[in-house]
Amino acid sequence: MHDIYYGFALPPNRVPIPITHPGDRIGETFLRVPQNKVVAIIETHDPDRNSPFKPIDEASHKIAGYLLDFYDNEVKQGRMPKNLLPLQSGVGNIPNAVLDGLLHSDLEHLTSYTEVIQDGMIDLIDAGKVDVASATAFSLSPDCAHKMNENAAFYREHIILRPQEISNHPEVIRRLGVLGANGMIEADIYGNVNSTHVMGSRMMNGIGGSGDFTRNAFISAFVSPSTAKGGKISAIVPMVSHVDHTEHDTMVIITEQGIADLRGLAPRQRAPKIIQNCAHPDYKDMLQDYYDRALRDCKFKQTPHLLDEAYSWHTRFLETGTMELA
Repeated sequence: MHDIYYGFALPPNRVPIPITHPGDRIGETFLRVPQNKVVAIIETHDPDRNSPFKPIDEASHKIAGYLLDFYDNEVKQGRMPKNLLPLQSGVGNIPNAVLDGLLHSDLEHLTSYTEVIQDGMIDLIDAGKVDVASATAFSLSPDCAHKMNENAAFYREHIILRPQEISNHPEVIRRLGVLGANGMIEADIYGNVNSTHVMGSRMMNGIGGSGDFTRNAFISAFVSPSTAKGGKISAIVPMVSHVDHTEHDTMVIITEQGIADLRGLAPRQRAPKIIQNCAHPDYKDMLQDYYDRALRDCKFKQTPHLLDEAYSWHTRFLETGTMELA
């Protein structure tokens, strides 16, 4: 499955990476390792530490549906081909649910240029929906990993594994027109996204390749349920507690409540759309009230904020266990 590229040179002698399609093989199937550098080879039968994905719930189905409808409209508007552009999917239950939505769509002959392959991508290959998937690693459930190992010869015809410096290369991602879809912890009313830190301090996961794909994708989307912890946390907040992706790179935000297409919008156009389309009803009025007062009271009108309140939702959760007002 591997495609190891050795065409890199130091500046000023670098040349373009010769990938024009996700299925292009440009290197070798093995790593070159001088034998005098090998101390030992350890054989093991221990399995990878894989975890099963959560069952796809109603919220996940809605999120997938909104994204697929969005892609369908882009095709109708003539901005994408019928089989879309190469897909990138982040790691997690919600991005995996989006892949499941593609499985039940009418789309065919899809391709993928991503960093990590999950169960949903294997299912798309099994169904003949995806012709080829390019990645650098797997994140599979135990059952899916076993199936892949048992049928490696088949999957070798549909999967290419590259070094991360190729799978996440900004110029290749941009040139291929990759469609990015990544999970998030929270987004604020202007489109800044936190994908790594709960309450700004406790790391939930690393940024992974989401930064590479978000900055360079043809369309960059973030997907998440509108609430967490049984409704005690809103995924849409006045100001994110940690910034991984700025408003300049975030094009689309989707929750089970709806979709906000932010392309070409100024900050004061983004906020109402995110609040009305993506926020949970339990928090929508609170967000609108914050934004209205920021418009009225903030001295600087480009991106209105009430700095003494911007993180009050997070502090309220830490103090009371919920972001909701008493």
